[in-house]
Amino acid sequence: MEHKHKSKATAAGLLVAMGIIYGDIGTSPLYVMQSIIGDNPINSLTVLGGLSCIFWTLTLQTTLKYVILILRADNKGEGGIFALFALVRRHAKWLTLPAIIGGATLLADGIITPPISVSSAIEGLKMLHHKDGTPFVTDTVPIVIVILTVLFIFQIFGTKVVGKLFGPIMLLWFSMLGLTGLIWIGQDWSIFRALSPVYAWELLTTHQAGSAGFWTLGAVFLCTTGAEALYSDLGHCGKENIRVSWVFVKIALILQYFGQGAWLLAHEGALLGVRKPIFELLPREFLFTGIMIATAAAVIASQALISGSFTLISEAIRLNFWPRVRLVYPSDQKGQLYVPSINILLWMGCVGVVLWFKESANMEAAYGLAITMTMLMTTSLMAYYLHIKKVDMWWILLFLAVYVSLEGSFLVANLQKFWHGGYVSLFIAGVIILIMWVWFRATRIKKKLTEYEKLSDYIEPLKELSKDETIPKYATHLVFMSNAGRVTDIESKIIYSIFQRRPKRADIYWFVHVDTLDDPYAMEYKVTVIEPDDIIKVNFKLGFKVEQRINLYFRKVVEEMVSRGEVDITSRYKSLNEQNVIGDFRFVVLEKFLSFDNELPLLDRMVMKAYFFVKQFTHSEDKYFGLDSDAVKLEKVPMIIKPITKCNLKRIE
Repeated sequence: MEHKHKSKATAAGLLVAMGIIYGDIGTSPLYVMQSIIGDNPINSLTVLGGLSCIFWTLTLQTTLKYVILILRADNKGEGGIFALFALVRRHAKWLTLPAIIGGATLLADGIITPPISVSSAIEGLKMLHHKDGTPFVTDTVPIVIVILTVLFIFQIFGTKVVGKLFGPIMLLWFSMLGLTGLIWIGQDWSIFRALSPVYAWELLTTHQAGSAGFWTLGAVFLCTTGAEALYSDLGHCGKENIRVSWVFVKIALILQYFGQGAWLLAHEGALLGVRKPIFELLPREFLFTGIMIATAAAVIASQALISGSFTLISEAIRLNFWPRVRLVYPSDQKGQLYVPSINILLWMGCVGVVLWFKESANMEAAYGLAITMTMLMTTSLMAYYLHIKKVDMWWILLFLAVYVSLEGSFLVANLQKFWHGGYVSLFIAGVIILIMWVWFRATRIKKKLTEYEKLSDYIEPLKELSKDETIPKYATHLVFMSNAGRVTDIESKIIYSIFQRRPKRADIYWFVHVDTLDDPYAMEYKVTVIEPDDIIKVNFKLGFKVEQRINLYFRKVVEEMVSRGEVDITSRYKSLNEQNVIGDFRFVVLEKFLSFDNELPLLDRMVMKAYFFVKQFTHSEDKYFGLDSDAVKLEKVPMIIKPITKCNLKRIE
């Protein structure tokens, strides 16, 4: 699928882009300026310098790097760090490490985004007061937890219907941001002097603003945390829709930030306290409505992060970075995906973050540190992509120099947050990195040491077994899931299963192999009839975003082969054959377990033990492949990676 229908911007596409990809970056005005000011009195240096940093960050990081440059690296219309990795992984093995780190830190950051977005919006209720002066709401934690819980429960049903409302709501949100910002800018047009990078330089090189100076970059970075989503959602929206809609979104964001700056300068010397600049821009009679619109935008931002996490996990599974957990497709709409285990883990993580930090101001410390790692990893993968595209080396070095310096500065500034909450996101990212690395390394160990036989050596024995009526027939059609990519090969464990474990007589033996391709939506297959009406091998070539529904795909293959006269699937039992009854199909899936008879180096032994420990909590191979349980035989086979050679057992007479 080339996604040619998304090559041009359309009105509908622009609205979809508005609703899907700008939730995170679009809700940043809820907390960025508040984070920059912090607990210090408002002063013009921090306000003007902060605005200048925000403008140039959005320009250099979001617009230039992501919207203009990174969107060029599309994998058949798909984007995201794993799609980029799929484009370059054949050229260098070491690129696996930045891909794992980038994917893990992106997932970790997704646990912080929903709590901070929803909390920032709901905390606006603290600015509402009863007639007697008491706050309308004093504790927002229960409200935030309820909203997040409902949001995660809703994932079970898919987002097809509500998704149509996302675009209009976000259009209303950005319109509100731009309009309210412009109203306050009108009271102080001189705020636009902050467009000069001189103010950013002055702020970053001075310490007269208390805890400001260079470390302010940690707060400034929050304005661009959603930039990675622009690339990740490339497949949903198309690059032209993203680029065109970004013009409107960026203008609205800049107007809002500068409007907040105008309000802050009008209150120079004061402390913010519980007041949020974004809500101070609103007329009092519109405050509650504004808070509700902000909450809706925060929920949409959270939904985008959750959906993105599901997609990221599904890609990680195909690339052997994650255990084969259950994937559910709630509707036939493309991109609709639900991962129950991840949904539960994300909900637990989000609720834990809310209970631990309680307020959005505290969450800011944990936010941003992990995503800087994602952006640095994307930069390294993009540089290699430019290299294989034969871009001039000087341009590649310039790209690396600019963005490693910029993102490296953000990373160093964010490290100041480590003891204030940054350790939370890094701990989560570390756990995810460990799981991904263990799974990838264990998969490589398994593949490297899997023994294969020449299938040609077993053609005659299989034909003889098929004719041996002294052995009870196991099935008319016996289908084995095979890891052997070559048509000429077959695993020795399958041969052992057929001939020794329990002789499995069948009329036709099918060997099915699934290849995961770098092309995200490839759906192809190749049939090799090794022996007519006796031995057939089917190789599926599926993209890393294609759902594994082997039962359905195999049925399609058989139907096409029957229509071409390549195979006869009627039952071989005489009474059933005369009535043209279709023979039974039975799948056999071999599931490995680690044998005690292994002598492994310490690191490999720890990796394999961790791999099989995690594997016991995941779905079996047959469920991952989408096979009908009543037609599947799951066989446990011992996995001997390195046999024990020393055995001091002695015979006594």
